[in-house]
Amino acid sequence: MISVEDAFKRIVETTKPLTTEKIVLEKASGRVLAAPLTARRTQPGADMSAMDGYAVKSSSLTGKPTTLKLIGESAAGSPFPSACGDGEVVRIFTGGIVPEGADQVVVQEDCTAEADSVTTAIGPEAGRHIRLAGIDFAVKQIVLDQGTYISPKSIGLAASAGYDHLMVHRAPKVAILATGDELVPPGKKDFEPFETVNSTAPQISALLSDAGAEVTILGQTGDDLKALKAAVKKAAGADVLITIGGASVGDKDFMQQALASEGMALDFWKVAMRPGKPLIFGTMGQTKVLGLPGNPVSAFVCALLFARPLVDQMMGRPAPLPTGVSLPLAADLAENGPRQHYMRARLVGEPGSRHLDPAVAQDSSLVSVLAQCDGLIVREPNAPVTKAGTMVPFLPF
Repeated sequence: MISVEDAFKRIVETTKPLTTEKIVLEKASGRVLAAPLTARRTQPGADMSAMDGYAVKSSSLTGKPTTLKLIGESAAGSPFPSACGDGEVVRIFTGGIVPEGADQVVVQEDCTAEADSVTTAIGPEAGRHIRLAGIDFAVKQIVLDQGTYISPKSIGLAASAGYDHLMVHRAPKVAILATGDELVPPGKKDFEPFETVNSTAPQISALLSDAGAEVTILGQTGDDLKALKAAVKKAAGADVLITIGGASVGDKDFMQQALASEGMALDFWKVAMRPGKPLIFGTMGQTKVLGLPGNPVSAFVCALLFARPLVDQMMGRPAPLPTGVSLPLAADLAENGPRQHYMRARLVGEPGSRHLDPAVAQDSSLVSVLAQCDGLIVREPNAPVTKAGTMVPFLPF
């Protein structure tokens, strides 16, 4: 049995990012940039007006009513073709290029316009209401760093910088296989007392899909070695195979045997943690294999600690061992045993004075408790009695 830290090193830290691919910009959300993105243009490309008004040489303004000659117009996409001289103004709209010679924009509310002249009492203030060229970014400037998680906001920046395709790390293909004679699909019409709904596969699928993985649920199979072997074969081509159930050593736990028969090289299968002790990890060709426990909370905790960081690592994102934040306890905790304990807890109190209220029931089968909680308190092995008010690590989920 190995520690959580050792398990994380073997699963995540030894994994390299996947190969890269070039994809169309609008499909890149959720992916990770494989190389720095350097702007192909300057934005804005010229000095532009930030307001509707009149472009003028600031030296033409006196702070007293002054009448200036109106010589033309500059609108977004239609610049004024000539220079603005002394005693002249150019009608300008937001986004219009400031004409040569002008260095100030007077807003239209501060002007009285006639057919061929404009009067204003505004004083000189060079640069007023002007967006200077390059204030957003300049050509050849790095606008997105390698490793950036692409989101709608960064897609807008990439487009503005002149890109319609991005070079990103390939999203890992994750196959999920649930096992157990007792499992039935969530949509079954009627349920027998001996049946258990396969709730873990869609839960883990959502967790890893949100991280950017391309997830396929292979379905579920019973506790039969032949059927398990056939199901494992369906994961061919996956970067990660996640199995749920059968990871222990009971008479019906055939998962290790099925994986070994398909060529998996076992790294380890026990971790000093609870919930989640019977965790299988190995490699099957180019496929990483994570065998999660069958209890839904155990599987979720293992996926949170190991599977999601593994996806991050494969996509090129930094993937440190989740350590969480420190928050105070709302209740005493008894001493811990020899395994690292991840306890479900709720956040209580007002924002700015949050405390952690550990769930009374910590059984690893209780999905209702998991759904009602906000994260996990992390307790070190053999931790002593911990009093309310003590700061402890908390992993939000």
